[in-house]
Amino acid sequence: MDHALVIGASGGIGAALADRLAETHRVTRLSRSGDGLDVTDPASVERVLGGVDGLVHLAIIATGILAPKGHAPEKTLGAVDADAMARTFAVNAIGPALLLRALLPLLAEGARVGVLTARVGSIGDNRMGGWYSYRAAKAAANQIVHGAAIEIGRRNKDAIVVALHPGTVETPFTEGYKASKVSPDKAAANLIGVLTGLAPSQSGGFFDYAGEAIEW
Repeated sequence: MDHALVIGASGGIGAALADRLAETHRVTRLSRSGDGLDVTDPASVERVLGGVDGLVHLAIIATGILAPKGHAPEKTLGAVDADAMARTFAVNAIGPALLLRALLPLLAEGARVGVLTARVGSIGDNRMGGWYSYRAAKAAANQIVHGAAIEIGRRNKDAIVVALHPGTVETPFTEGYKASKVSPDKAAANLIGVLTGLAPSQSGGFFDYAGEAIEW
């Protein structure tokens, strides 16, 4: 049975992804609450991922924050707080970079890796402004994923590494956010369908929950 790894498996989407994948894969679930994983701490990342048993055929990074505790996405430049922005970048951009670095030796031939980012990280799609820290951190994460896909593809030519937008999912993460939402289970099914349906030629791309490419 192929091995799937879900990082951020205690969150709403992460838990649903792990449960769905358990129907077809042997699943390893990693999280801060379950394993003490701090994605902003290189030693923590190396320790926790160093304990993963066996090569990984499918991995999903489902970590992230909307804003640090006590803060909210900024509506104006005047609301930008340097410390809050740095924390948002640490979790949403540096975290995925550290996780991808630790994943390198664990990937099986033709492995598939999905990193959950967000459509608001698209520079071309930004027509409303605001949300400076979250948008910028997710844009940075997209760049990291794209670069990692190129590097990983040089050593593992059939591997697929992509950024994925899950849509707005009904979780504590989106509580109070006014938008049409889908259940975590539906979001998980959509994301797994997209990730498993991509071809190696699409590695390095940015896709939504319906498999449509999103502009950078």
